[in-house]
Amino acid sequence: MRTIARRTALVVAALIPLAACSPGDAGEKTKLTIATFGEFGYAPLIAEYERLHPGITVQNRVTDFDTHHKGLATQLATGHGAADVVAIEEQYMPQYRKVKDKFADLAGFGARELEKQWVPWKWAQGTDGAFVLGLGTDMGSLALCYRRDLFQAAGLPVDRDEVAKLMPDWAAYAATAERFTSKTPNVKFADSAGTVYTAMLNQSPENYFSQRDDSFIADRNPSVRAAFFLSGGLAAKGQTAAATTFTQAWNVAIKQGSFATVACPAWMLSQIKEAGGDANRGKWDVTTVPGRSGNQGGSFLTVPKQGEHQKEAYELARWLTAPEQQKKLFLSDGILPSEPAVYQDPQVVAHTDGYFGDAPIGRIFAASADQLRPNYRGLRDADVRPEFGRALGRIEERTNTVEQAWTEAVQQALAALK
Repeated sequence: MRTIARRTALVVAALIPLAACSPGDAGEKTKLTIATFGEFGYAPLIAEYERLHPGITVQNRVTDFDTHHKGLATQLATGHGAADVVAIEEQYMPQYRKVKDKFADLAGFGARELEKQWVPWKWAQGTDGAFVLGLGTDMGSLALCYRRDLFQAAGLPVDRDEVAKLMPDWAAYAATAERFTSKTPNVKFADSAGTVYTAMLNQSPENYFSQRDDSFIADRNPSVRAAFFLSGGLAAKGQTAAATTFTQAWNVAIKQGSFATVACPAWMLSQIKEAGGDANRGKWDVTTVPGRSGNQGGSFLTVPKQGEHQKEAYELARWLTAPEQQKKLFLSDGILPSEPAVYQDPQVVAHTDGYFGDAPIGRIFAASADQLRPNYRGLRDADVRPEFGRALGRIEERTNTVEQAWTEAVQQALAALK
């Protein structure tokens, strides 16, 4: 999850008024609101859009991930309060497709003409048959971020190509964790079992539910079990820092150099920079993730039907997701587009990041994106996924063995489905 941005965990204290104004307000201008979970890097784009459309003002309503999605559910149920344009993270798209009558069908505004703009699996996530629910923004194709200084201290290779060769898959990653821990026992190899688990899951075509009939299969899906036991094994051996992304503990661990690796989607680079500060500049590097690809996060811009300015809202969403704007977001904020024409753009592919030792992040993330395969999310994915994350946390807390945590996770996931 991007849980998903660039996803800051700050809740804006003073929210923008919920209802959109009529064209007669604010000097005859049409006022649009766009609601995002965390900062999407939209501020300069919104300013540009207002310059290009002097009859429109746009206000960005920003909250944290959970508050945003829970608030949207309430707004749709009550029929009021939703922004004109609302971002939805990919894991929630299946359940919102079930209530598509609450959203404007973007096909009615010409969205189907844009289909070729996205990779096919991304476009499919935002549609339900002929109905177009949302336009794709970014995707979270995976890489591996690692601390060069900590690898060197452990006697491991530090060159990014050599690191990729060292850990081509997750079994090799776990073996490297053993080598690292034997040399640097006071530093953890990974940030959390949950991050490793999620990265492994995101390389599997199915997770908790069957793509064929949406039945629950986590208890018998070898991919889920393998991911749980490998990541849980790292936790049981004390090789994870138990620092969960989007928490203050994770920020502190980044700043203090408490762990050496993290599976990082493109949007996470800005979080590492912010948490690490100038003192950690040049200590981090980026290489190919074990398993070579996978997707973590990504969102869609939707238009709730309750809005008064649906066509104008669609035009704003279309403009923000157009290749020109998506390219700007990557070059400024490292937010990787889900549009091949953008992530294959020579300027994007050539893009490097000085904070990460001039790592060729454009090339690394583009290569990951090209190899990415869709990951099926069931309709009840958001109900069961947290149970497995909490179970891994219990291993890190030393309250469960890996076997106990697995058994409880399956039981609690089944209970959540009743």
